[in-house]
Amino acid sequence: MGSRRSRLELIFDILIAIQNKGGRIKPTHLMYKSNLSHKLLNTYLEELIGKELVVIEEVKTRKRQSATKTVVITEKGLGFLAEFRRMREFTDAFGL
Repeated sequence: MGSRRSRLELIFDILIAIQNKGGRIKPTHLMYKSNLSHKLLNTYLEELIGKELVVIEEVKTRKRQSATKTVVITEKGLGFLAEFRRMREFTDAFGL
């Protein structure tokens, strides 16, 4: 068994999953891609929305009368990903 992910690694995994899907993803797909429960994903999404790393957009579809929710990464979220990658490279260089 692998080790548990830290809070920052979970946030990184959520944001990278959004980025890999072109910057927007449905919440259910995000739940599977980031390997989190529905409850835990919602907790993290609330925090990410509060910190303006992601936004929720509602898109009306032709097939349905109701809107579909989509999670969209912001510029601030992309900046977090870039800095987290730099930090990870730095710690890896020292074997930490």
